[in-house]
Amino acid sequence: MFTIYHNPRCSKSRQTLALLEEQAQQNNQEVTIVEYLKTPLSVDEIKQLSVQLSCSALKMMRVKEAEFTEQNLKGATDDTLFNAMANTPKLIERPIVSNGSKAIIGRPPENVLSFF
Repeated sequence: MFTIYHNPRCSKSRQTLALLEEQAQQNNQEVTIVEYLKTPLSVDEIKQLSVQLSCSALKMMRVKEAEFTEQNLKGATDDTLFNAMANTPKLIERPIVSNGSKAIIGRPPENVLSFF
């Protein structure tokens, strides 16, 4: 079972979803789609994804978004960054795909193939 944290307006997210669904179908796996802009993640969910990604909060953020600068997040602690992502989901890098124990960022979309 896979979960993709997806933004349908993002071309990379759509490409990753298409690859994931194709591979999952071939391997009899299910895909759950979470549109994180419509259903924001909690701080705990974001922290769990960080653990699965094996990365810091900063590495899973869209640092070029205006909100990153507006909220003065450069140099902030991980806890501050996790809270910022929970409150401003647009700051979360996309897409993120999780199999429950490991996660990847689908940039490039072919990263998802590492699950198969």
